[in-house]
Amino acid sequence: MNRLQDRYNKEIAPSLMKKMGAKNVMQVPRLEKIVLSVCLSEAVQNPKILNTVVDEITAITGQKAVITKAKKAISNFKLRAGIPLGVRVTLRRERMWSFIDRLNTLALPRVRDFRGLPAKGFDGRGNYNMGLKEQIVFPEINYDRVDKVRGMNITICTTAKNDADGKSLLEALGMPFRK
Repeated sequence: MNRLQDRYNKEIAPSLMKKMGAKNVMQVPRLEKIVLSVCLSEAVQNPKILNTVVDEITAITGQKAVITKAKKAISNFKLRAGIPLGVRVTLRRERMWSFIDRLNTLALPRVRDFRGLPAKGFDGRGNYNMGLKEQIVFPEINYDRVDKVRGMNITICTTAKNDADGKSLLEALGMPFRK
């Protein structure tokens, strides 16, 4: 069991239960999944770029990434339906806990000029979205092999009913929000 998951079960869930006034442990918000996605506009001209991105995301998460394809054709972007366009991976259970632990302790402190995560990333249902501008903040990425710095979107899905409960869960897990 991951150290963050163990801490959630022993310390965070009981304290959130007391804070929220929940009568049952199942009413306490918990992490459901984490989705990492990268979309590349240059993949329209050169689809082989996606293979390097798949390798990088696989190294970061420890799980094989899936190539996503365009759903619609958009002539202004020279895009046809079915062209490979991006990469995504969905993390659950053990890999999810280890990823959020590495994100909080290793990756976010390495971001340049980091002042905390904005609280605007909540969607109204307790889920949090954030973007990273560089994949090189993760220690699994070898800086010498990176051909181009790319960003990624990270979506943290929780079982919280509203943004306040989701934020209190993520703050308890160690997410550094701005004051």
